[in-house]
Amino acid sequence: MVEEGGPAPDFRLESDEGETVSLGDFEGRPLVLYFYPKDDTPGCTTQACGIRDAWGELQATGAAILGVSADDVESHRKFREKHSLPFPLLSDPDRELIDAFGFWKEKSYMGKTYMGIERSTVIVGADGNVKKVLRNVKPAEHVDLLLESI
Repeated sequence: MVEEGGPAPDFRLESDEGETVSLGDFEGRPLVLYFYPKDDTPGCTTQACGIRDAWGELQATGAAILGVSADDVESHRKFREKHSLPFPLLSDPDRELIDAFGFWKEKSYMGKTYMGIERSTVIVGADGNVKKVLRNVKPAEHVDLLLESI
């Protein structure tokens, strides 16, 4: 599990645009990686649209923003198009980056236990080190937390 102050794990993941994206692509610039459970579900849509709606404020921070889930590229493409999201979504079907941050967790819903992605956000500083980890983020509060933390 990665901790604040330590180096962010390198990654190479495919985006909804079909491009391979890596940590090195953002060298010298802050990077927000927000991890979410599933495309086009109510909480994830609220979270993504919150970022979209605050895009101008977030861009003013100079940080790049990427959404990450285990959904495939086609699912990401549809989700991004449907909600006019101005930022790329990365597909991590093997959960390499999700696991590196320790966000694959046991969860429960309506009395059933299952494994899933903990809704969390990581802010990587321009130096490549983890500046902040926000765990168990509430979708409606996500943007405010981001703006405070970047």
